[in-house]
Amino acid sequence: MAVRVLVVDDSGFFRRRLKEMLSSDPRIEVIGEAVDGQDAIDKARSLNPDVITMDIEMPVMDGITAVRRIMASKPVPILMFSSLTQQGAKATFDALDAGAVDYLPKNFDDISKNREEVAKALCSRVWSIGVRGSRARPPVVSSSRQASSGVTANRPARPEAPRVSHALTRGKVQIVAIGTSTGGPVALQEVLTSLPADFPVPIVLIQHMPGSFTTAFAQRLDQLCRIRVTEAKDGDALEPGKALLAPGGMQMTVEKRGASAVVRIRDSRPEENYKPCVDVTFDSVASVFPGKSLSVVLTGMGADGREGARKLKAGGATIWAQDEASSVIYGMPAAVVEAGLADQVLPLGDIGPRLAESVR
Repeated sequence: MAVRVLVVDDSGFFRRRLKEMLSSDPRIEVIGEAVDGQDAIDKARSLNPDVITMDIEMPVMDGITAVRRIMASKPVPILMFSSLTQQGAKATFDALDAGAVDYLPKNFDDISKNREEVAKALCSRVWSIGVRGSRARPPVVSSSRQASSGVTANRPARPEAPRVSHALTRGKVQIVAIGTSTGGPVALQEVLTSLPADFPVPIVLIQHMPGSFTTAFAQRLDQLCRIRVTEAKDGDALEPGKALLAPGGMQMTVEKRGASAVVRIRDSRPEENYKPCVDVTFDSVASVFPGKSLSVVLTGMGADGREGARKLKAGGATIWAQDEASSVIYGMPAAVVEAGLADQVLPLGDIGPRLAESVR
């Protein structure tokens, strides 16, 4: 059975281009088009699509409002198209807060210069989220408008961080590493907002995301979390109660520096398909903290993280994976579970609280 798609965009040219690419895959059927957010709501109700592709900026009703209303009435997986700019990043995160499951750049050259590769990437994403079905959830509790504007009135109080030595010697777990892809922005937000300000070990985050998005994403998380969250820069120290997000388009590794440790940021190599790559970071964590790390693989397409988890496991590290029921795409976690590397398979809502308990 084909995945049935509703294409929503105010540009007739873009709708035609999307329809042409989606129709190149026999597993996908474009069943309708909508020209604005209100039209999308009406068509979603009458056509009952398996997936909706949605533009953000449209007349009559914008895409974010349309996502929120569709998810409140008759949830369906929604894939957003956005510009890879700082402003586009903020709007995309607002759409994810409203209930969208994933996004792609509206400028297809940002995916690839090769038209066939673009079509393959688009169809693969649409097919995957369509087959998985709706991951219906209410909009994120924290106001997306506050997160976008920098207003932090609802942010949990962040007390002054205690004076802690940067020497990483407390307990067996000395670092937490979390890798994710499709569905990751919302999943990371749920996990990290569960952690206390005095979380006793450093965290490294690897999210498949373009470089123009990671700065805004780190700022958003920092506004919403009790722990500190920043986009990693080369030479940043690993500190308790602080999460470092790998910058998009680059690779992040960890390196010992005396009794403490720092992150290194470097360009990607030709053989590294993901930028950033979970395997690359996990591999370095395994070398620097053998047997003293806790790594988590969250929702995402593909198998990035499996080989890094294999090296971590060989050194005695603890590996957790998100469960299938709470994953937007059960690809990356499934790869770890099927390889026999996961010590625990947990629903998303349990991961943050369990992290807080496990590193004490």
